[in-house]
Amino acid sequence: MIEVTASRKECFFEDLHEHDQMTVTYQVGEGGHLDIDFWLTDPENNVVTKHIRESTGTTSITAEKDGRYEYCFSNQMSTVADKMVSFNVHGIIYVSEEGECLPLAREIRSLAIGLTSVKDEQEYIVVRERRHRDTAESTCDRVKWWSVLQALVLFAVVAWQVYYLKSFFEVKRVI
Repeated sequence: MIEVTASRKECFFEDLHEHDQMTVTYQVGEGGHLDIDFWLTDPENNVVTKHIRESTGTTSITAEKDGRYEYCFSNQMSTVADKMVSFNVHGIIYVSEEGECLPLAREIRSLAIGLTSVKDEQEYIVVRERRHRDTAESTCDRVKWWSVLQALVLFAVVAWQVYYLKSFFEVKRVI
């Protein structure tokens, strides 16, 4: 999890070889409107993928050429709110199918892909649970303070009514 401060961007890179696969999954956990800009560029600085003001996203690429692929999270649209971004990067190193590939190796690769998918989903659920818990705690605080305010207003109205009704029963003597 990283913090992308207001009016800034955070960039990371991966060195890939031709035919390698890379997947980036991200989610904004807190801050502002829970949106962030994301883009991925190839070694020649051509934009491969771009997401504008999204709270969650997934992008997968297959490298067309060897080199450094860069991905960035930008909070430049915000001048006040910092954003907390949780992201995962995982990839598959390309292995040519020309040689004799053991069925066991193929099954291990399949299980590794499934395990990565489950891990990503679990991390997404953790971030979502944290956000919903924060919302529930905030709502609970608001209800508590609203109840205290209502109780104070109720006691003030009761005191005023007692005082006002007492004034009806006072004997006013004129001399």
